[in-house]
Amino acid sequence: MKLLKTTPRNIKLAAALIKAGGVVAFPTETVYGLGADGFNPAACARIFEIKRRPRFDPLILHAASIKQAATLFKRVPAPALRLMKRFWPGPLTLVLPKSAAVPDIVTAGLATVAVRVPANPAARALVKAAGRPIAAPSANSFGRLSPTTAAHVKKQLGSGPDLILDGGKTRIGVESTIITFIKGRPVLLRPGGLPLEEIEKIAGTAARAPGAGRRSPAAPGCLKKHYAPAAKLRIIAPGQRVRPGGAAAYLAFSKRPAGKFRAVQVLSAGGDLREAAAALFSALHKLESSGARTIYAEKVPPHGLGRAIMDRLKRAAA
Repeated sequence: MKLLKTTPRNIKLAAALIKAGGVVAFPTETVYGLGADGFNPAACARIFEIKRRPRFDPLILHAASIKQAATLFKRVPAPALRLMKRFWPGPLTLVLPKSAAVPDIVTAGLATVAVRVPANPAARALVKAAGRPIAAPSANSFGRLSPTTAAHVKKQLGSGPDLILDGGKTRIGVESTIITFIKGRPVLLRPGGLPLEEIEKIAGTAARAPGAGRRSPAAPGCLKKHYAPAAKLRIIAPGQRVRPGGAAAYLAFSKRPAGKFRAVQVLSAGGDLREAAAALFSALHKLESSGARTIYAEKVPPHGLGRAIMDRLKRAAA
């Protein structure tokens, strides 16, 4: 396994590996993805093997443009098209009826497919150079903390990928927001890097997905237990009294806690939710590496990107 910077030459090398059936970890604006040719079932199967991911959990296809993405859907409702034009490239994934070109392994046998156009220039250049959509869940071991640096990928997946493209720390730091449509109405499947409030301005008020957290998810990242550190994570109110000590670590929203902990991470000293989201997984990786057996994580305001942060913390604590 090689670790290379995201230069034009190395992106072409990565694209050649993908076209040959290889698996490449690469940066997006959300988190690092573990990518393979989305039209090659055998290559996609390697993603599941490397991540130790159950086959019932579908993958996201990454496209280089709206035009390419549209070929992956059987049909696109008008409000979904408005979202595509407004927010792609960006941290929005749409789940719509799939075209016949999409292999069943990508969708876990579902009649719908999850697709997005990434905003990270290296990610989009990789998809364009590969000449096909790239299937790519987060580049981590299944159910564990998502990677926001190439070092996180290497630590969790080791020699699994054929290549890791290092594009530095990801900008947004949490996965994409996932939206589907039922009878023309948007439905939130997973909060993420695009605030729901922005989506609702374009597509109307969104409903919450029925059966969220069920065993066979309708979209990636929707299982009840997910995004978890090795330590037990407990969600607390800001300022809530907890028992400090050498076995406990603390994830604060904006203010350092009183007491002595094995490790402390503050997501945003200014209480900025975008900054907090970008720091979330990196902070949890550091707290996990401290050797703490318990991580106390403060709640954040549940609006904007705070909705995505709380979603990740709740799944990690499940």
